Amino acid sequence: MSQVPEYDNAPKTDHAYDGIEEFDNPLPGWWKWLFISSIVFSPFYFLYYHNGVSGRSVEDLYGVALAENTRLQFEEIGDLTPDQATLVAYMEKPNWVRVGQSVFKANCISCHGREGEGQVGPNLTDDYFKNVKEIEDIAKVINNGAGGGAMPKWADRLHPNEVVLVSAYVATLRGKNIESSRGPEGKTIPPWPEPVEAAPETPEE
Repeated sequence: MSQVPEYDNAPKTDHAYDGIEEFDNPLPGWWKWLFISSIVFSPFYFLYYHNGVSGRSVEDLYGVALAENTRLQFEEIGDLTPDQATLVAYMEKPNWVRVGQSVFKANCISCHGREGEGQVGPNLTDDYFKNVKEIEDIAKVINNGAGGGAMPKWADRLHPNEVVLVSAYVATLRGKNIESSRGPEGKTIPPWPEPVEAAPETPEE
C-alpha cells in the first residue's frame, strides 16, 4: 500500500487552475518586517541624500574620495611642470597615464569623445593638430583655452598636475586613428620627442 506524501495534507490557498493547486506558504515574519522597515526608511533616505544639499549624494561622496585619493597620489610626485621633458616622461608611466585618462573621461569626453575620436571638438587620435606645434602646447591649450572660447580654459578648474597628466594622456592618443565623423583639422606636426632615459645611479664609494 502506497503512502500518501505528507505534503498533500499541507494547507492550500483557494487558487486552483486546471487542477493545479497552490500551497499556502506565507512569507516569514522577519521578511515582512524587513520589507515594511525598508518602506518606512526610504522617505528619510531620500530626503537626506537627494534633497539637493551638497556633499550628501553618492556622486558627491565619490568625488570627495577621488579628490582625496588624487591628493595623496600627487604627494608622491610633487608639483609637475607642463614642459616637454615632463610630458614625454609621463607618457611612459602607465599608472599616471591612467590618472590622466580619468581626468579626460571626467571632463573632456563631451567634446572630444570617449576615446578622443572627436565630437564637438577635434579628433585627438590622428596626426592633425590645431593650436599645437610642440607637445607642451597641449598643456597650454588646456590651461588657457583656444578657438575664442570653443576650447574653454581649464587652469582654474584643474590641479596643475592634472593638466600635465591629462596632457600626457592626450599625447598618447596620437596615432590611434580611431574612426571619426570629423575630418582632419589643423596641420600635421613632427612626432613627439623620444623619452630621455634616466642615467643609472652611481653607487656611493
